Amino acid sequence: MSLDLLWLALAGLGAGIAGSVAGLASLVSYPALLAVGLSPLAANMTNTVALVGSGVGAVWGSRPELAGRRDELGRLVAYSLVGGSLGAVLLLSTPAHLFTLVVPWLIGAGSFAVVLPRRPLAAGHHTFAHRRPTALGLTVLAVAVYGGYFGAAAGVILLAILLQATADGLARSNAAKNLLLGSANAVAAVAFAVVGPVHWLDAAPLAVGFVAGGRLGPGIVRRLPTGPLRLAIAAAGLGLAVHLGLSAYR
Repeated sequence: MSLDLLWLALAGLGAGIAGSVAGLASLVSYPALLAVGLSPLAANMTNTVALVGSGVGAVWGSRPELAGRRDELGRLVAYSLVGGSLGAVLLLSTPAHLFTLVVPWLIGAGSFAVVLPRRPLAAGHHTFAHRRPTALGLTVLAVAVYGGYFGAAAGVILLAILLQATADGLARSNAAKNLLLGSANAVAAVAFAVVGPVHWLDAAPLAVGFVAGGRLGPGIVRRLPTGPLRLAIAAAGLGLAVHLGLSAYR
């Protein structure tokens, strides 16, 4: 195995863990693809295709938290599939400049929202997800559009939304995030595989690492203390927001 292939496999392992724990897979995998010589557009599309492995591993590892939630999550998966398709179409047909300006603010807001305390529900009251299921679905769709388009820290944004909109704890919200983002990414990956400049030799070892890392991540979330883990996710997301902001506003 060449050093580049080994490097991408190890990057995929780290990115799979980062993605299934914190929604920050592309923080590791996208720079790794740039480092082996891919152009930004080719790296983005190759990364999206390889991320299918992260989704498979993360959903596999999240089975205990996803059990019995078919009806609840099935509707949101439909929104994710539509959003991922729209994001892929946007990437293939529009310049990325506007998104690069908006994305740092979205990631920063999502990172901050991850650590916001949730107000306890009074007796007889319902979460936002129960009161406004369509509004939640449209919000998931919007994040999925970004996920299909580029997706850096889309998981942080989606995790923050699920934590604030539902009564679920971090492990269950993270499992839902893995399923929804994996669905959006998968449908975008199909489009890129057909018409995009995907570098398959680089995608393959990255995807293998993604499967392994994605499988490990949910177990980490299950075992670590929720408070410190949420702080770590928020800090990593804010760091990425600052990095992307500095690049976008030079």
